[in-house]
Amino acid sequence: MAEHLTVLTTTDAPDKAHTLATGAIEHRLAACAQIDGPVTSVYRWDGEIRSEHEWRIHFKTTTDRYDALETYLRATHDYDTPEIIATPVVQGSEAYLAWVSEESAEG
Repeated sequence: MAEHLTVLTTTDAPDKAHTLATGAIEHRLAACAQIDGPVTSVYRWDGEIRSEHEWRIHFKTTTDRYDALETYLRATHDYDTPEIIATPVVQGSEAYLAWVSEESAEG
């Protein structure tokens, strides 16, 4: 199992993205959060095809902190069903990944 993850979520406003990102960093749930946007999301919801602008947040964290990060996102996010997707980091700079581990460590 990978020791490090990137975790993705989206939201509908830049200030909401910043709030989610800042809270995760403050609680040491991730070492870094990068916000992209706006991106255009096209999706089906309640039987309708929709197209909306969203802001995407990529969190850099460890597998040990994933459950706490997901719990935080579910509690803080205002979407009924927020996108929360984790992707394992299979390779990376040793120094960078050590920093991610240190900055997202509990306590």
